[in-house]
Amino acid sequence: MRTNVPGGVRVVAAPDRGAPVSLGRIAHGQHPESLLHSAGWIVQTPLSAVVARDGAIELAYRVSPLSGIPPRLEEVRRDPDVSAHLTGEPHQRVAAYALVVTGKGVLLTKFTAQTHVSGQWGLPGGGLEPGETPAEGVLREVWEETGQRVRLGALVAIQSSHWIGRAPSRAVEDFHAIRLVYRADCPDPTDPVIHDVGGTTGDARWVPPDQLHDLALTPSWRAFEALVPTDDHSSDR
Repeated sequence: MRTNVPGGVRVVAAPDRGAPVSLGRIAHGQHPESLLHSAGWIVQTPLSAVVARDGAIELAYRVSPLSGIPPRLEEVRRDPDVSAHLTGEPHQRVAAYALVVTGKGVLLTKFTAQTHVSGQWGLPGGGLEPGETPAEGVLREVWEETGQRVRLGALVAIQSSHWIGRAPSRAVEDFHAIRLVYRADCPDPTDPVIHDVGGTTGDARWVPPDQLHDLALTPSWRAFEALVPTDDHSSDR
């Protein structure tokens, strides 16, 4: 499996009472919360994402005992132009993003044709580099994509998406995206500047909150309630 985190992704349950419990690594395509459900826990909130000594990313969740039927998590999706008999190389990618809100608006970036969501908008951030912590990665990405210096706050969301589709190269790929989303503030917001010219970011802006609905956000970010608090969400990628 191709991945930017060779140590894998491990899940830790932190109940209100008792010591944290390591539940092991998630499989390719597995939502971290499904591992918690199978161990008898339900998520209250994400707590942290750190690099362990063995190189694994440890995702810690505040949890409580699960009672009843576990919530249903999203299933593997397949792009319409990828027939059922086609399989691609498994690719698991861990990325970190920042939800930055100032008096200028919400900091957003526009994706280029190097991605599968060309022309759409989302939060600044991207894939971790080898050995990089999520906190280091998101600070680097925000600077490269927008030129802003930000201060990280709490980890507010851990997203997991699994689909079989075509990469920008048109190769079929079995892709598992794990997105770590942090709140952040920007003490000195300036006009965005893209330092990583020629990469996956084509534009960067401060967008007033009341104009978010006018932008073509990627479905994943449009469904992120901390960014767009509405009931009108898309279920697609």
